[in-house]
Amino acid sequence: MTNIFSPEGAQSFIKRIDLLTPKSQPQWGKMSVDQMLAHLCVMYELVYTDKHPRPKGFVKWILKTFVKKTVVNEVPYKHNIRTAPFFLITGARDFEKEQARLIGYIRQTQELGGAYFNGKESHSFGPLTEPEWNNLFAKHLDHHLRQFGV
Repeated sequence: MTNIFSPEGAQSFIKRIDLLTPKSQPQWGKMSVDQMLAHLCVMYELVYTDKHPRPKGFVKWILKTFVKKTVVNEVPYKHNIRTAPFFLITGARDFEKEQARLIGYIRQTQELGGAYFNGKESHSFGPLTEPEWNNLFAKHLDHHLRQFGV
């Protein structure tokens, strides 16, 4: 798994994102490239903003008990898997704005470093280790960049 916290790892994702254009087409799925970039930004919004309500009670228990291990392990995601409702992006987005926003989040995460994230509470899964955070970020980025052929 690419280390999103290293300068080289972060830059490898940024280079792939820079290969995208507003005309990039998915190899699977329904999202347009601008929607995909906005979708990836949601994972960082969950870390850096209070924009999305936190799951509570039974829903949080389900996420921690059953979904967490799929999200934070090193096994790549399958194509066309279901996503949480707040990750669904509808309508057109500004490609350049979403691309810049995503790159900014990747840089911010790399600059904060793995130690900052070790033990940090995630929006949906409780505290995660540095490797779990890395897998959460890197696996999701890689999945959707491969979706668009980069």
